[in-house]
Amino acid sequence: MMRFLPILCAVLSALLLAACSSYQPAPAAFHASLGKPYLLDSGDQIRVTVFGQEGLTNTYSVDQAGYIAFPLVGSIPARGYTLKQMEAAIAAKLRKGYLRDPDVSVEVERYRPVFIMGEVGGAGQYSYVPGMTAQKAIAAAGGFSPRAYQGNVDVTRTINGKVMTGRVLITDPLLPGDTVYVRERLF
Repeated sequence: MMRFLPILCAVLSALLLAACSSYQPAPAAFHASLGKPYLLDSGDQIRVTVFGQEGLTNTYSVDQAGYIAFPLVGSIPARGYTLKQMEAAIAAKLRKGYLRDPDVSVEVERYRPVFIMGEVGGAGQYSYVPGMTAQKAIAAAGGFSPRAYQGNVDVTRTINGKVMTGRVLITDPLLPGDTVYVRERLF
């Protein structure tokens, strides 16, 4: 029995190290991205108002390629644009032979969804609302399962075209398009 004790200790140490090696704290870019202006992407719906032009005022979806189909001018790129940049892009297109001085306003009507996976009541896709935290998203997904670790979660987010995953507290805010993974607790 005594000669198996070192082997048992080595195996337990290896398991603990393996569990620790999967830990990835959130990159600094995670929290920095929260203070930046919102960037449009596929799945967003925007409300475009062209003052004095009721036929152009409507809700438009950002398609999979990152464009909106706008009357008169055709496809306009939207992916990676802020709302102000989108207003300027639409106004510039309309100025080219359609309207003399267009006054354009753009607002997000519906954000792209967040995705919840792992140890929750109902994993899936859920509507994003401004101010949503990981905890609120988990509540929308039916709450934690009995086996869930409730201290922190793994969030996958696209920042500047790069997909990053990091571990955050459940009270941390989410962004549209985030994927939240709730891990199983060990004991």
